[in-house]
Amino acid sequence: MPDPILQVSGLTVEYAMERGAVRAVDDVSFDLDPGEFIGVVGESGCGKSTLLFAIAQLLAPPAEITGGSVTFQGRSMVGLTDAQLASVRWKDLSVVMQSAMNALNPVKSIGAQFKDAMRAHGVTSKAEIGDRSAEVLRMVGIDPVHLKSYPHQLSGGMRQRSMIAMAMLFTPDLVIMDEPTSALDVVAQRSLMVQIKDLQQRLGFAVIFVTHDMSLVSHFSDRLMVMYAGQMAELDAFPSIRGPRLPLTGIPGAPPDLARPPAGCRFAPRCPQVMDECLTTPPDLYLVGPVQVRCLLHSPTHGPTHKPTQNLRNGTSAPGSPADSVSSGAAGGAAGSVATDEGGSHE
Repeated sequence: MPDPILQVSGLTVEYAMERGAVRAVDDVSFDLDPGEFIGVVGESGCGKSTLLFAIAQLLAPPAEITGGSVTFQGRSMVGLTDAQLASVRWKDLSVVMQSAMNALNPVKSIGAQFKDAMRAHGVTSKAEIGDRSAEVLRMVGIDPVHLKSYPHQLSGGMRQRSMIAMAMLFTPDLVIMDEPTSALDVVAQRSLMVQIKDLQQRLGFAVIFVTHDMSLVSHFSDRLMVMYAGQMAELDAFPSIRGPRLPLTGIPGAPPDLARPPAGCRFAPRCPQVMDECLTTPPDLYLVGPVQVRCLLHSPTHGPTHKPTQNLRNGTSAPGSPADSVSSGAAGGAAGSVATDEGGSHE
């Protein structure tokens, strides 16, 4: 097995606020292998984008990494100077932002922005810059004539593909994507994802992909991380299409205030299988087969045969036994909240 290209260990990010520090990312750890595609899903405000910005070292005050480490290609990223980071960005690691219209410079043509990125890494030949710029635009299905276009002259899908083309200028080893499909219609989303996956398979780069759309990551990701209230709630628990059919129902409540998180499990106020212990004991990540899940139902103390009691917060009765799959019911409750609280049954 090759060494991981990215190792995130105990990463913690806090926002310094007048009322006190707000921990937006809390002790997140995972590895990413070369050429691997990991999807990151979760409700709005769960820390997905903050996690990506911390990995890419793009955080700005009042956000600050207060714990943990980020190691990319064997090199610690935390604490690098701007000059040191500039030698890594675009060339070895690229970021595709959520809104291309905001990320692209509105007063420069697409070609001029490509040229700036290449010159920043020592490419000065006009012929080389022109050839490579045209090549990466073709990769994403855009005619090179649009190198002369300005961002406002392109459609939303073309702007987003232009951002991906810019990320491919130096064929980096890791591409971080923060909801690149969120502003596109369903057809454009699917088309863009097919192109991203095709490029990844051809060029071999790794991808961290943040989205609200569970259907996208379930089709295109190798691995899946579910975040909830700043923590990693599940890792590698893909939603199953097997077993009995169950109705999709909304999960009552809302995520906790990260300035005052619950003392125990952060999902306990919304969980239909909550136990007394959940209100006071923060769960660790427990290994269930190949899956990691943050739920006391899967702790060694309880195991798969433990029957939870009534939900003390919302009065709902618990089912007779925990769900067999960690990606359904309360055992995958944080993942279920992605599906119901973001406005779409497929998300």
